[in-house]
Amino acid sequence: MSVLTREEAQTRAQLIDVHRYTVDLDVTTGEDTFTSRTTIRFTTRTPGDTFVELKPETLHALTLDGQPLDPHHLDDNRYPLHHLTAGPHELTVHATMRYSRTGEGMHRFTDPADGETYLYTQLFLDDVQRVFAAFDQPDLKAVFDITVTAPRDWTVLGNSTAERTGDGHWTLATTPPVSTYLVAVAAGPWHSVTTHHAGIPFGIHCRRSLAPHLDTDADEILTLTRALYDRYHEKFDEPYPFDSYDQAFVPEFNAGAMENPGLVTFRDEFIYRSAVTDTERQTRAMVIAHEMAHMWFGDLVTLTWWDDIWLNESFAEYMGYQTLTEATRFTDTWTDFGVSRKGWGYDADQRPSTHPVAPDAVPDTASALLNFDGISYAKGASALRQLVTWLGEKDFLAGINTHFARHKFANATLADFIDSLATATDRDVHTWAADWLRTSGADTLTAHVEDTGHRWSLTVGHDGNRPHRIAVGAYDHALDTQSGTGRLVLRERFETDVPQHGTPTTRPGRRPDLVVLNDNDLTYAKIRLDPTSWDTALAHLSGIPDPLTRAVVWNTARDMVRDGHLHPGTYLTAARTHLPHETDLALVQGVLTFATTHIADRYLTPGERPAALTTLAALCRDLLRRTEGLTAKDWETDTHGTDPGLRLIAVRHFIDVATQPDAIQDWLHDGTVPGGPELDPELRWRILTRLAVLGATDETTIARELADDPSATGQEGAARCRAALPTPEAKATAWNALFHDDSLSNYLFAATAQGFWQPEQSELLHDYVHRYYPDATALAARRGPAIAEAAGRHAFPAHAIDTDHLTTGTAALDDPALTPALLRKLTDQLDDLRRALAVREAH
Repeated sequence: MSVLTREEAQTRAQLIDVHRYTVDLDVTTGEDTFTSRTTIRFTTRTPGDTFVELKPETLHALTLDGQPLDPHHLDDNRYPLHHLTAGPHELTVHATMRYSRTGEGMHRFTDPADGETYLYTQLFLDDVQRVFAAFDQPDLKAVFDITVTAPRDWTVLGNSTAERTGDGHWTLATTPPVSTYLVAVAAGPWHSVTTHHAGIPFGIHCRRSLAPHLDTDADEILTLTRALYDRYHEKFDEPYPFDSYDQAFVPEFNAGAMENPGLVTFRDEFIYRSAVTDTERQTRAMVIAHEMAHMWFGDLVTLTWWDDIWLNESFAEYMGYQTLTEATRFTDTWTDFGVSRKGWGYDADQRPSTHPVAPDAVPDTASALLNFDGISYAKGASALRQLVTWLGEKDFLAGINTHFARHKFANATLADFIDSLATATDRDVHTWAADWLRTSGADTLTAHVEDTGHRWSLTVGHDGNRPHRIAVGAYDHALDTQSGTGRLVLRERFETDVPQHGTPTTRPGRRPDLVVLNDNDLTYAKIRLDPTSWDTALAHLSGIPDPLTRAVVWNTARDMVRDGHLHPGTYLTAARTHLPHETDLALVQGVLTFATTHIADRYLTPGERPAALTTLAALCRDLLRRTEGLTAKDWETDTHGTDPGLRLIAVRHFIDVATQPDAIQDWLHDGTVPGGPELDPELRWRILTRLAVLGATDETTIARELADDPSATGQEGAARCRAALPTPEAKATAWNALFHDDSLSNYLFAATAQGFWQPEQSELLHDYVHRYYPDATALAARRGPAIAEAAGRHAFPAHAIDTDHLTTGTAALDDPALTPALLRKLTDQLDDLRRALAVREAH
């Protein structure tokens, strides 16, 4: 498929204005294809040539201003429009389109639990052409009139209110001007919960087999939605710009969610059918907040071209976390951001593929798709948090509201946004933007502390060029008289600007036991403690009173391990020492995940791995002992409590690090963990996957479990287990399904890939490492960006940490057949491999 270049988009935007799309979709024509009829009304400013995009199964007919065009002139995904005269035009297109199984275009899913079928569109970034003909670029906004013909017992949802106008016929209200990538339709026998708030209809929807689980959480989801909606209206002068607000939880969704105006689509794993922690509920709430922020950042005011994707994602990320903290019971969201999201940004920013938050040049749509990463989300949100710290929230919001007023229902650039901010402040926001948004890489701030007896001084070493406004926390060690254990007490917290140009900040009293730069995590920079503070942190990390400060210190340890400055075993020892006393679930989850997937699986040698897993298992046992005594009522009613969530995290990770099957086999046989919880489907499949890795189960058991849980997640669990079996036959079957069959949906592909590579099976998998590169390259070319991304993320042999693998992979990067999506993923994965080898060599 031809990709749209920025130059082509600019040329087309100068030539035409698009006014209205009238789209009719008929999804009753079969299981493989649907019918698409489109009328586009547009105006040409001057005589000229252009093209419209369409990727049909069959193009039946086109007319331009009533005159038929030859369908055979379709060239790949472009139909040329030659010799257009100045003035209004009307283009009609009739085509048959193919349903997708990869989450792109019009995705079709049949629920194995009950046989019901569901459809939904995902048209980002340039997939509208898989559904209807369009001038597919974000700055050619238009209004949309959409009708859908569906089976009579289905419900149709869209960007605007939907009305059943006949037997299976639905008409959606005319939208305001929106970009083509934001158009959305979802059709199927949805289970819906509806209400009204602030004069508009609200709805939440899922497939019928998940109805009991949606009903359980409906009050929580709608309460959050109302609270966030109201808080955004306190922040923003512009009211919500659409006529309804639906949230559809859809199957096999590639992203976390998509900000379609009036119809946000979410991955339906957010409808929990198994026990979850309160941190996971907070994550769902943050995604709801993030997507609602997009109604203003992205939908009301839209980027002109994809180089400004940060104007969508960074703002929604920042506003999501901040507004959730202000408006809901989730008041500690920035700790979760610090430990679970920020590392994503730091990692991405230190790879060869790093780019500025606002890159200078994104030449085409294929390049743009690669920038939806930890930089556009986590780093960009961190930069905005620093901007608010530097600018002040009052001026920040004033600038935002000026931006909305100037560009509502239109498009804007970074320059437009900075100009809007400049109207609200005397500060030099243009220089700030150049320093923060146009540069790549992470600064490093290092504390140098000196004690002069009656006073102490702090100098901040600054490796980098960005200005930072940070808080510094000074802590003293104290003895907890009740527990007899050590704790740290905050002596003072003060703000300072970096760089200091070598001028120390002097404070009264002896030097503190612990000095923490960026104490409340308001900037984006790698932090290094002075030696005395680091010794204190290693000994007393769990005694730091503020979880956000603990997150800063844990991130410091994480960065030091990745940079080869801290032995991975030291990190593991710190986790073993302090997590049994940790109270914040996000920190427990984040540290355990890094200790398992990076320390044990990658940074330690294969010979050191068994001892690391034993240490992690002992740590999980400590957490289980700490949470003993929970009653059935605790598990049933205390969905927001610490202890059930902590115990659930411990159970999950104990399963993942088990080296002997006996204990978890007993849990599976008994259907419960002694002391709780009872095994729900998620835990049962998790145990069975680990047993498969250890060679302690077989196909008969997997098939029996699938018969008990024939749901979509059951199908994924079975695929994961079968691929994890340590036999040549199982691996050959899984490899064929991944790379040669092409029938796996996006979710079944990911599940199979997750099961395939296992550190315990490195000898069995040795030959597949070299096969991966040519097979993945061919697969990506055949199946497109979504599967290419999954092949690079889930199917990559990340366990194979050796120079032979690095040599093979590096040579493969020169293959001209590599698609951009796969090339980016492989570049990043191989850089992580190179880093893992360096960590091993350093110690």
